[in-house]
Amino acid sequence: MNRREFMAFFSAAVSGGVLSQFNSPQSWAKTLTPKLPFTPVLGPMPLLTSQIAPLQQAQRFKDYTIADDLILPEGYRYQVIGAWGDRLGDSRFGYNNDYLSFVETASNQGYLAMNFEYISAVPWIQSYETVLKQKLPFEAVQAAVKNAGEKGIDAFTLPEGELLKAQIRQIVREALIDQGMGVMSLRKTPQGKWERTHTNADRRITGISGLTDGRYLACTGPAKIIFHKTKGQGYSDGLGDRIIGTFGNCAGGTTPWGTVLSGEENFQNQVAEAVYADGTPFSPSTKRFFINDGELFGQGNALGLAGHKYGWIVEIDPANPNDYGTKHTWMGRYRHEAVGVRAEAGKPLAFYSGCDRRGGHLYKFVSRDRIENPKNKQNSKLLENGMLYAAKFEADGTGQWIALNPQAVINPDLPSNLVGNTLPLPKRPDGGFVAVKTDAEVEAFRQQYKTLSDLYSGTPEEQQGAILIDAHYAGNAIGATCTARPEDTEIAPDGSLYIAFTSGASGSEGGADTRIFKGPKGQTPYEYGFIMHLTENNNDPAAMTFRWNMLALGGEPAEGGLGFSNPDNLLFDRTGNLWMVNDMSSDKMNRAVPKRMDGEKPISQSDLQGLYGNNSIWFIPTRGNDAGKAFLFGMGPMECETTGPFFSADRKTLFLSIQHPGETHGIRKENATEIRSFLMKTTLGQEFTQTRQVPIGSNWPRKTRNAPPRPAVVAIYRTDQGEIS
Repeated sequence: MNRREFMAFFSAAVSGGVLSQFNSPQSWAKTLTPKLPFTPVLGPMPLLTSQIAPLQQAQRFKDYTIADDLILPEGYRYQVIGAWGDRLGDSRFGYNNDYLSFVETASNQGYLAMNFEYISAVPWIQSYETVLKQKLPFEAVQAAVKNAGEKGIDAFTLPEGELLKAQIRQIVREALIDQGMGVMSLRKTPQGKWERTHTNADRRITGISGLTDGRYLACTGPAKIIFHKTKGQGYSDGLGDRIIGTFGNCAGGTTPWGTVLSGEENFQNQVAEAVYADGTPFSPSTKRFFINDGELFGQGNALGLAGHKYGWIVEIDPANPNDYGTKHTWMGRYRHEAVGVRAEAGKPLAFYSGCDRRGGHLYKFVSRDRIENPKNKQNSKLLENGMLYAAKFEADGTGQWIALNPQAVINPDLPSNLVGNTLPLPKRPDGGFVAVKTDAEVEAFRQQYKTLSDLYSGTPEEQQGAILIDAHYAGNAIGATCTARPEDTEIAPDGSLYIAFTSGASGSEGGADTRIFKGPKGQTPYEYGFIMHLTENNNDPAAMTFRWNMLALGGEPAEGGLGFSNPDNLLFDRTGNLWMVNDMSSDKMNRAVPKRMDGEKPISQSDLQGLYGNNSIWFIPTRGNDAGKAFLFGMGPMECETTGPFFSADRKTLFLSIQHPGETHGIRKENATEIRSFLMKTTLGQEFTQTRQVPIGSNWPRKTRNAPPRPAVVAIYRTDQGEIS
């Protein structure tokens, strides 16, 4: 089955054409004949691939126990490679490890590059002293924040020498040390275990690199001219194009020449996102410091970090111990999630990335120059010149790329086409943005401004830098399609692009285009997520038009979904099978669903997410009899996100991040467990009640009573040393 046929299969499946073959036990028995390298794990929800006939599912699934562990198929095991607090270079293994990349220098030997995304305040505060053997002034600072109220504390303006300012700085420095990137040298022993080799390449690039150690991050591209401004409309940190640290490091990508790319995602939680028309940022005072038992925001406030220097793609060479990262500003500043790298000899370089916010856009950077040898490390220079484009999707399955340059025509989409009816647009002359709610307001905006040069000030070069710094709002202004939170961009072997959109629900910042992002039965909003397949015109990475197909994979099987919610990272294996990990919100996982109706009104899609259990690992064949079916390969520990899957070259190891175990409840105390009720459905739609035992909090990876939960990287392997897939 080729990829076009695969997409046609999926489209038919989610619309009921193929899945209808499962509407009787007889047809189910004939079609479910999987030939897989593993026996699927049995999750809490009946699946079309559970190998249990529909008429038996209610009895088989009436009781279920959730485990606080990484559950894998029979014959598969995992090894913990590193966990929060372990030594790494001259620092430590950070918190909430996300994207992984294993850059091999020899067979089963090389550098494991890791992202460390953010701080989960509940388990981090609970466990900090136990894990790191030092204390922080949490109680004193939390008490001060409580007295200050919900807006938090502006530590930036507190006098130097004041005790509270010093205490806040102590906490935020430690929190930022636990974010950023890391490199760990590894090799595989003859016995099949991975061991650290502790080379001089082992290092951390943290959220405060450069603050006191001189390890500033570098940058390229048009935003450099804005960074050098000392008399702009907004704030200047006085450092020119030197950058302190990286944080919010979520997904990423790996280049054929052996460098690793990291996307700074939710930077807006720590520094001011808003900028003025000249691209300079609002004052650090506009993002105040806040901490309580569940949240830790405004980490850049006390340190005076300049907000426009965060939200970029960072590139490092893991093999170079002196490389502490370069931010490539031609790729735009927004909430980056993943980088799909397309590098072919004789063609321009194309990088794809998404802005993971409700209503965020899909972007493509195309280099000015062409690639000669995809493995040449000089290809990084191609990132210094080119153009950034945003995707405009049409309902007929076509689309185009719109350049984000000063000449781009102002043509926003209408709020009436968006879930939630909200479109944020650049606010002038004040700077920042304004949330537009009506089509009439958009029309007035279109009449007032004609091109992006009317919204951004300075010379043409300065305008280009400011546009890239304000990419999301500039994209809204020129009519880039508002999407359903793009979380991964993965290049298939044929050069086409797969995008995981995790959720079509709306929020205060915007929502997805209802003409594009619909559920399997046309529902809008649709919470459970989509996978899109995008093919460039003539398969050319520099093409300005494309075609797309939508796959509404999330949701319950009885409703046309494949049994998971919120697809996140994607990965192709050697034979073209698609691997996927999902990302449900921690507070929604295993939340009781004793009923599906609130009076005469169905409960929300969000409130049904507890049905799906823990975040998991999925295997989706792309050819043969099982093409288009989703098989459950593994389930993560409590309240964690499974993320960053990456195969070793011999496919005998699947590296995986276990992020934020125990994020909601923290440490599982005295093996605490609750019994909860769930009104489930069989694959044919028959309702039944499931009694589910749910651990409260986590003790993973140590798994002993009252042990602190620690984010960690694992290596998954087969006990017979065979290939994973």
